Amino acid sequence: MLRRSALALAASAATAFLSPAAYAADTIKVGVLHSLSGTMAISETVLKDTVLMAIDEINAKGGLLGKKLEPVVVDPASNWPLFAEKAKQLISQDKVAVVFGCWTSVSRKSVLPVFEQTNSLLFYPVQYEGEELSKNVFYTGAAPNQQAIPAVEYLMSKDGGGAKRFVLLGTDYVYPRTTNKILRAFLKSKGVADADIMEDYTPFGHADYQSIIAKIKKFASEGKKTAVVSTINGDSNVPFYKELGNQGLKATDVPVVAFSVGEEELRGVDTKPLQGHLAAWNYFMSIKSPANDAFTKKWAAYAKAKNIAGHKDKPLTNDPMEATYIGINMWAQAVTKAKSTDTDKVIAAMAGQTFTAPSGITSKMDEKNHHLHKSVFIGEVKADGQFNVVWKTPGPVKAQPWSPHIPENKGKKDEPTK
Repeated sequence: MLRRSALALAASAATAFLSPAAYAADTIKVGVLHSLSGTMAISETVLKDTVLMAIDEINAKGGLLGKKLEPVVVDPASNWPLFAEKAKQLISQDKVAVVFGCWTSVSRKSVLPVFEQTNSLLFYPVQYEGEELSKNVFYTGAAPNQQAIPAVEYLMSKDGGGAKRFVLLGTDYVYPRTTNKILRAFLKSKGVADADIMEDYTPFGHADYQSIIAKIKKFASEGKKTAVVSTINGDSNVPFYKELGNQGLKATDVPVVAFSVGEEELRGVDTKPLQGHLAAWNYFMSIKSPANDAFTKKWAAYAKAKNIAGHKDKPLTNDPMEATYIGINMWAQAVTKAKSTDTDKVIAAMAGQTFTAPSGITSKMDEKNHHLHKSVFIGEVKADGQFNVVWKTPGPVKAQPWSPHIPENKGKKDEPTK
């Protein structure tokens, strides 16, 4: 009996030194860290469902390493400090092998120390401001040179209307402010004067855009062709676009290009007055390809079967859904290659992974910088809330996590610190 006790104690001690990812279990637990309530639920809830759909697909094919995947879903409720608490819970209590989650950069910044201190893995699926590179994060959304910079270049071009003045309008947090810092430096390099740039911010959940739209109209009336670059996030987009329509600010007068508005955010808006306004993404639901036809049909069937609110009757797909879907499939391929869910082994196996994205374009995880090579699309809003692609890059663009337009980035390496 004493011998059995000693063996049990030794086994317990050994287990204490295992990383969460190596923890033995009958299933492989997968964390889902998205806001299902609060201001960001309008955007994030569908990403939770995308992860669950992909998990069902992987399990239907036999799972990974002979085990089924088991999702563990938590709701950080658009509360940024709560993201860190929920991340700790997923890693330390639930023993997940990986986490798919976050939307806002403030939520990602909140959880980053947790993942680095525990040597755990986060897949982040949304466009962001760059200026970050972590060994423990794979960024499957766009860096600024894969969205913001091409969008502004388009607005300045003849095809994009030849804009000379710019309104940088965003929600007041790190992503819009840092993106606009990069855009200011880029515009300055193109000869745009400070007097021709208007910058304004509103808090999360802001609902009254009457005075701001009036300011934009006044700024645009001062002689030069003007365009708005919107980094408004979450449910504030609904009143913003409604007010654009109310005040008759048409795309032919002042085009708006958005970086956080896709098919899902336009669901509750009358898009007829918004025709011609723009969004820049790496995927649109309207893209014609066999891969996208399969993806949209798959999502429609899943949404109906699971009775997903809104989507069971009007299924929509968007860019962060595609980035989420790419991420979980690449992670599954890396686990298979590594024959393990151990963090360091999976990180090594992720380098160079490829996956045919719903856009029909093969995405590749860069061998060094933990970002995807992604094609860039600019779409015009149509009356039905979909987008007509008016511009795209010839092929995938390699991400630049450290913007070359910010002087202090000179000499920074394009790979995470070991």
